[in-house]
Amino acid sequence: MELSGLICAFLLAACCWCRRAAGVPGAAEQPEPELVEVEVGGTALLKCGPSHSQGNFSHVDWFSVHKEKPTLIFRVRQGQGHSESGEYQHRLSLQDKGTTLALTHITPHDERIFLCQGRRPGSQKHRIQLRVYKAPEEPSIQVNALGISVNSKEPEEVATCVGRNGYPLPQVIWYKNGRPLKEEKNRVHIQSSQIVESSGLYTLQSVLKAQLAKEDKDAQFYCELSYRLPSGNHMKESREVTVPVFYPAERVWLEVEPEGMLKEGDRVEIRCLADGNPPPHFSISKQNLSTREIEEEQTDDNGVLVLEPAQREHSGLYQCQGLDLETTASLLSDQQELLVNYVSDVRVSPAAPESQEGSSLTLTCEAESNEALEFQWLREKTGKVLEQGPVLRLHDLKREAGGSYRCVASVPSVPGLNRTRLVNVAIFGSPWMAVRERKMWVKENSLLNLSCEASGHPRPSIAWSIEGTASEQDQDPQSVLSTLNVLVTPELLETGAECVASNSLGRNTTIIILELDSNRTASLSTSTVSPHARANSTSTEKKLPEPESKGVVIVAVTVCVLVLAVLGAVLYFFYKKGKLPCGRSGKQEITLPPSRKSEFVVEVKSDKLPEEMGLLQGSNGDKRAPGDQGEKYIDLRH
Repeated sequence: MELSGLICAFLLAACCWCRRAAGVPGAAEQPEPELVEVEVGGTALLKCGPSHSQGNFSHVDWFSVHKEKPTLIFRVRQGQGHSESGEYQHRLSLQDKGTTLALTHITPHDERIFLCQGRRPGSQKHRIQLRVYKAPEEPSIQVNALGISVNSKEPEEVATCVGRNGYPLPQVIWYKNGRPLKEEKNRVHIQSSQIVESSGLYTLQSVLKAQLAKEDKDAQFYCELSYRLPSGNHMKESREVTVPVFYPAERVWLEVEPEGMLKEGDRVEIRCLADGNPPPHFSISKQNLSTREIEEEQTDDNGVLVLEPAQREHSGLYQCQGLDLETTASLLSDQQELLVNYVSDVRVSPAAPESQEGSSLTLTCEAESNEALEFQWLREKTGKVLEQGPVLRLHDLKREAGGSYRCVASVPSVPGLNRTRLVNVAIFGSPWMAVRERKMWVKENSLLNLSCEASGHPRPSIAWSIEGTASEQDQDPQSVLSTLNVLVTPELLETGAECVASNSLGRNTTIIILELDSNRTASLSTSTVSPHARANSTSTEKKLPEPESKGVVIVAVTVCVLVLAVLGAVLYFFYKKGKLPCGRSGKQEITLPPSRKSEFVVEVKSDKLPEEMGLLQGSNGDKRAPGDQGEKYIDLRH
């Protein structure tokens, strides 16, 4: 037995020596290979040992070792390289004078051992380990949109993380609220799988499963991919996600919007709320404060009751009920009082007040409210406050006191809560007209709108003296505006128009005189109303647009006045300088040529400024006597 063992050992040693002597690669015990790291797509530089001299590289063979099987891929003979046919045929080249073999377009399949060996006797083999790296894409995360119930007995899927096209396979770490998660029995489970793409890259998929509690309803989950590159360790994070967490409600309550004091006319929302997810089915009931009866209110699917507009009848005690459809458990909220403040319709007595001129009138305003009221009387057309209080007393009534008055009932403690009532006070009297007479400039054969307004009590009616299309419009209960559309004809220009307003107490008229626009003379106004023709009330008689020639007339008149003023000033200047001899008789002559004599007599009043002196007519006109009081004459005829 001992002899046979010795023989076996001798034969094994001899075999190993023979293999080393024959130069078979991989036959002897291998030293640690040199490490070369390259990213996918880059170029790997493979050096055949740093200790060899330049002469050692003239004859070298390069091998790739896959599954411990070496394959010749490149030969160097007398410094010239030659690729063997195969997967590396077009990606290998010599660099650095033949000392380095360059492998381009690196892929994950190139991660293996490369071996170089010189052809000369005694040449050492050199092994190179090529490591390939590729950063994965940004991780994507998909949350479980269906949600997780806290009543689940086993961990449920929270989210799935996917990292694509990385090499080597990256590591995944899950986080909740920034803290890493670890496997925990019956609580946390992480299940990962990978797919090898045709390119050799890896796609990693990791599923996080967990049991969640109510406190996790706002928890933020994300995944992190850790990977290595030649430059060092790196990581990429996904976005944060929140998974829906379902849990039963423990409390129900209601909220009212808007907050604070409510008033009739507001839009009020009564909203049921609960701390469960999903919320329970809500219903709202109201208890009447006076009858204590409970009524079921209609709400929308979200448990919201809308009161629009809110009325005083909506006041009461409101309560929410939440029914969990899964567990059939029912929860009630606390009762909450809803008070809608109100002001009733305002009443004024007498409702239709009327009175005679010179008499007195008392108006009384009434209303009800659940809060203290304040009353105020205003004149409608001016907005002026006449009285603070419910009673308005009018004394020594005049026609102008007729018209609208407004009573305002308000609640100071509830901003914006008020009601008003408008009442019209009528003063007996015959019709009032805006004007007695008016002139209008018109064009023949044109359409013309004539208007006439009258007021009085009883309400007057209006008639026109000419034919046309008339229409009436009530301005207020005692006033009426009549409009007449007519065609301007020669007959209408001759007769004009008359508006007649009448009631049971009398009648009144407005006369409208029509003049052709082409006959307009120099005047300062196109329509005049003499002072004695103005009536005792205001109205709005329409005027036609005035032609541009009005401005020309005004300019002409102004120039004439200025010329007269300058002439008077010149005469006065000569008089003061003694150039104009004047006798005691009040007249002095200025020598003129014979042809100019008997042309002018100028009167200068001593009690007026030069600008106020007037130029008299020629010698054939009227002349004042020399003895007139305070006057001096200058005779220009001699």
